[in-house]
Amino acid sequence: MEIIFNFFEKNGLIVSFVTVGIISYLGFLISNHILRNKIPGAAVSILLGLIVAYFAGLQTGGSKGIADLSLFSGMSLLGGSMFRDFAIVSTAMGASFMLIRQTGIAGAISLVLGTAVSFMGGSVIAFLFGYHDAVSMATIGSGACTFIVGPVTGAALQASSEVIALSIATGVVKSILVTISTPLIAKYIGLNNAHAAMIYGGMMGTTSGVSAGLAATDTKLVPYGALTATFATGMGCLLCPSVFYLILEKIL
Repeated sequence: MEIIFNFFEKNGLIVSFVTVGIISYLGFLISNHILRNKIPGAAVSILLGLIVAYFAGLQTGGSKGIADLSLFSGMSLLGGSMFRDFAIVSTAMGASFMLIRQTGIAGAISLVLGTAVSFMGGSVIAFLFGYHDAVSMATIGSGACTFIVGPVTGAALQASSEVIALSIATGVVKSILVTISTPLIAKYIGLNNAHAAMIYGGMMGTTSGVSAGLAATDTKLVPYGALTATFATGMGCLLCPSVFYLILEKIL
């Protein structure tokens, strides 16, 4: 057993891939056989991952959750910014440039409108929960765009760590809601072609939620929705700590 554990510890990244694969497999099994595909397997997998991370954090009492366990130390690399950015970029692979061009002005409007609406909604919620300063409201509002934009904005505006954590939590909740709701509403909003998927990705903004939701709807739509969702993340990182924050500060 000691030899086996030493082997796992020396190959932490491989162990982390296997662990995530097992969690994903269990998530899709639960979705298929228990929930009868009413909730996408990706959403169930995310929930299982959050549960594992929670109990690992309780067990270790450390700052990196499950990665504080030597057996799962590779999780810190797998969950780091390098693999995150690689995953975001790779979701756009396979998209047709001709179909992207056909989206035209509608896709551009969806990017701006989706980012603005999410920011406004998150800022209002922050205000209702007692955060009345522009920095906190802008940070939490940015988190409503995506859980990447939130900490980027918080760091730029020098928000407190607690507010940045809330912005990340806001983005994670949004991602899960988008993942679950996408296949349920797809047929009602005409989400069955590349053009609609790109507009939807721009409006929702969260790459992980859009990708998982479209994967449960139609895998062929994933590259198109993920492409505009990725652009929405970039636009949020650009506008939220600058233009939107200044507008919010003037209003307050």
